Amino acid sequence: MSNFFQYGERVDGYDILVLNEREARAAAGILFIGAFIGLTNGVMLGTATFSKYFVTFFMIDFIIRVIQPRYSPSLLLGRLFVANQKPEYVGAIQKRFAWAIGAIISMPMFYYLVIDFQPNPLKVLVCLICMFLLFFESAFSICIGCKLFSLFKKDDPKYCPGGVCEINIKDPIQRFDPIQKIIVTLTILATIYGTYAYFTKLPDRTIFMEKMRYLFMSDKQRQKYEKQKELEELKKQEAEFENDDDF
Repeated sequence: MSNFFQYGERVDGYDILVLNEREARAAAGILFIGAFIGLTNGVMLGTATFSKYFVTFFMIDFIIRVIQPRYSPSLLLGRLFVANQKPEYVGAIQKRFAWAIGAIISMPMFYYLVIDFQPNPLKVLVCLICMFLLFFESAFSICIGCKLFSLFKKDDPKYCPGGVCEINIKDPIQRFDPIQKIIVTLTILATIYGTYAYFTKLPDRTIFMEKMRYLFMSDKQRQKYEKQKELEELKKQEAEFENDDDF
């Protein structure tokens, strides 16, 4: 029974309790796919059914992670996919802190999507933050919650994902030469501008932007928008009726 309350695993060669980062990354990737499907279903199909089930699962899963990650459904699925890979051990305490942040984020998501569903900018923002955190962990092994943990702990954390806690010198393959720095800088600037152009220059040409803009409207703006849509629809019907009369 005492083993149940032990947070993390004891591994030879490590002086603190650890977890397998490969499982955590795989689980983050699985959850990111679920969040992405829920967002696209909501925007493209106008249904939140999948999101309601997913957010409920997400909240329960992260609460379990904070209590005892050994029984987290997503982490067990992650273990299934990386079972044949060599474990990458990281400190359990900073992962618990990061997952506690995830559990806290999941609660307003659960409220706005499951209990009191309504178009709300906060709901979209919380969902996007969640996806951002999941993507960074799964794609880059960057645990932002673990980085925040170091701000609150006096002693330096041990065994961080990617070994970023340990002081080391970058190998030549990790460094950038002047040409590579220029390419990276131009790529980042082009990505920023492309994102800006997508959100500002194509407001009515994509279903996604139309939906997102609607969600971020105030009640007064939403009423005005609905009236404008009704007027446009009436004008369209009148034009079609006039065309029928011509025949």
